[in-house]
Amino acid sequence: MTSVGSRVVPGAARRQHPATGAPVATARPVLVWTGALAPLVTLSSVAGLVDPRVYAQETQNWTLQAQGEDLGNLLAVVVLVASSLLHARGSARAGVVWIGTLLYLVYAFVIYGMAVHLNQLFLVYVAVLGLSAWAVLLNADGLRHAAPRWSRDRATTFPAVVLIAVGVLFAGLWLSELVPAALTGQVPASITEAGLAVNPVHVIDLAVVLPAFVLTGIAALRGRERGGFWLGPWLVFSTLMGASIVAAMALMVQAGDTAAAVPAVMVSGVVLASLLGAWLHLRATA
Repeated sequence: MTSVGSRVVPGAARRQHPATGAPVATARPVLVWTGALAPLVTLSSVAGLVDPRVYAQETQNWTLQAQGEDLGNLLAVVVLVASSLLHARGSARAGVVWIGTLLYLVYAFVIYGMAVHLNQLFLVYVAVLGLSAWAVLLNADGLRHAAPRWSRDRATTFPAVVLIAVGVLFAGLWLSELVPAALTGQVPASITEAGLAVNPVHVIDLAVVLPAFVLTGIAALRGRERGGFWLGPWLVFSTLMGASIVAAMALMVQAGDTAAAVPAVMVSGVVLASLLGAWLHLRATA
C-alpha cells in the first residue's frame, strides 16, 4: 500500500499519475467521457430553453417541466466538467461526484428520449443517454477502487438517513397519486396536465431510483463498503435532480401557477439536505 496525501492507496488499482496525481486507471477516461458529453448536454439544454420548436408539441405544463430540466442540465454540465478536472488533478472524491452527475444525466435523458415528442434533438437525447449510461457502467468499478477509504461513523449517519428519507418521501408522494388512480380508474391530474399517457418519473423512481436510495442508505448504515461508495453519487444525484425540479416549479410560478410555490419550497429542503449530506459524507472519507 502507498500513501498519497490523506489517501491510502492499495496496490496498483490506485497508482497515481506522476504529473497530476490522479488515479491512472480513471483520470483519462473521465476526461474523455466528459469531453463527449458536455457539448451535447449544453446543446440540447440551450436549444430547449431558446428554440420554441423543441417543445412545440408539448403541453405548457410539460414544456415548463422540460425547461426546468434543461436548467438543471446546465448546472450538471458545470459539475461534470469541474469534477472531471479535479479528478484529473488527483481528487478521488471528485470521481464520486462525477458518477453522481452521470446518474442524473441518465435519468434526465431517459425522460427526454421516452416522453418528449420526436423533435430535431431526438438523436442528441439518445446520444447523451447512451454515453452517460456507458460511462457509469465502464467507470464505476474503477472509481470505486480509487475512491477514498470509507468507514461507518456518526458523520455518515446523517447522509444515509437523508437518502433513505428522500426515497421514502417520494415513494409515498407518488403512491398517493397512483394507488387511488389504480382503484378508481381516474388518471392523476399531474399526468393529464402534462399531456402524458403515463409519467416516466413515476416508473423510473418507483422501479429503480427510490429503491436504490433506500437500499444504499441501509447498506451504508450497516457499514457495507458498496453502500458507503454509492451513498455519495446518489446524494449528488438527489441534489441535481431536486435543483431541476425547483427550477421547473419556479418557471411554473412565473407562468402564473402559484400552487407550484409550495412543492418548490419542499423540494428546496430536499436539495439542501442532500447537498449537506453529500458534503458531510465526502468530508468524512479519508
